[in-house]
Amino acid sequence: MVVENHVPLQPLNTFGIAARAHRLARIRSEDDVLALVRHPDWRPQETFILGGGSNIVLTGDLRQLVLKVEIPGRRLLREDERGWLVEAGAGERWHAFVEWTLAQGWPGLENLALIPGTVGAAPVQNIGAYGVELQDRFHSLDAIDLETGERLTLRHEHCAFGYRDSVFKHVRAGACGMGLKGRALITRVRFWLPRLWRPELGYQDLARKVLETGIAHPTPRQIFDWVCEIRRAKLPDPAVLGNAGSFFKNPTVTPEQCADIIGRDPKVVHYPMPDGSVKLAAGWMIDACGWKGKTVGHAGVYEKQALVLVNRGDAEHPCTGGEVMTLARLIQTSVYERFGIRLEPEPVVVG
Repeated sequence: MVVENHVPLQPLNTFGIAARAHRLARIRSEDDVLALVRHPDWRPQETFILGGGSNIVLTGDLRQLVLKVEIPGRRLLREDERGWLVEAGAGERWHAFVEWTLAQGWPGLENLALIPGTVGAAPVQNIGAYGVELQDRFHSLDAIDLETGERLTLRHEHCAFGYRDSVFKHVRAGACGMGLKGRALITRVRFWLPRLWRPELGYQDLARKVLETGIAHPTPRQIFDWVCEIRRAKLPDPAVLGNAGSFFKNPTVTPEQCADIIGRDPKVVHYPMPDGSVKLAAGWMIDACGWKGKTVGHAGVYEKQALVLVNRGDAEHPCTGGEVMTLARLIQTSVYERFGIRLEPEPVVVG
């Protein structure tokens, strides 16, 4: 296992925020995790698990021992008349993994194309886009308990998936609590991709692509290409303009709350959900409050998509995590004052 001191984290987070890790261990196998847990000098240390750095905002240097997960590998575990069971190492890049499954002829993940980050981080956030969430394709995962060294295999029912939520985002409450935040390091993830495939085209952007192209029955690869095209048109490339993707969750409200908001703002974008609730478009509300294209310090709101906050700094004047969070709080206040809705950030704030 490789352990480094005073490691710059700016290239390891997609927002491009300058910070350092006092110590960073590169985790490239399950054995590296077990060596860490058994090492007497490291056991008492607080740790922070880092994947692709696409969903974090660093507000300072990290004194925790940073565990940079780089476990590779992808393979087909089982194929039968019902579908394919596919596994990937936690350090694999999510988008590359999605593209690989399609190249093998295994559809099902195409709506989740171009989401940044690693495979191991995907269950933590229960990533989702264009009508599909990770939980819809999830089979199971392997993890190691950082307190005990115990190997864990967790299936769907163990992960407590919710909207951009899972058991990995909550601390354990009581002796019987299942919160695994900061405690379980995910090493491998498995997905079940049914052979009986059907396209997910419910979102407006994809429905528009069907009309524009005249392709009523797109293939999985066509949907993959459409999603990539849509995302590239709306979202900045982190390699060019630092960002953490969608910064706020789309809030859900009751039908009564939605009717009240529509009474005041008839154009509010909203989507009825299967459970009877209504999802509101956070980006539309931020835009309606006049934030699109605005900048505070060296943090800004992307001019093409108000849901995305971006790094407007440069080498001489880098954007700080404090500036990002100041902008985020100002946006939250504006949206609450106009709509009575409290927006919740998606990225994890660390520092």
